[in-house]
Amino acid sequence: MAYAVIQTGGKQYRVESGNEIEVEKLDVEPGAALEIAEVLLVSDGANLQVGAPFVDGAKVKATVVDQFKDDKVIAFKFRRRKGYHRTVGHRRRLTTLKIESISTK
Repeated sequence: MAYAVIQTGGKQYRVESGNEIEVEKLDVEPGAALEIAEVLLVSDGANLQVGAPFVDGAKVKATVVDQFKDDKVIAFKFRRRKGYHRTVGHRRRLTTLKIESISTK
């Protein structure tokens, strides 16, 4: 079972061929192909390659499925007996990627 650990949007994801993952927004149109070269680790089941920081020549090919906004997150700030309360919220923008293949060279 081949898998890889990639880095995108300041986060790391363990991916396999055929997976769909949600990552921080990438500036790519839905349906477009994407190649990720920031591969930290590649395993083909028997061999394990660890990069320093990235594995040379390793690439993960993916297709952009969708661009969407995540559910709303609400942060309520409150100080007791001070008359202070503030509600702030946000919705993260995300991109759904379908992993097509993992290659080492």
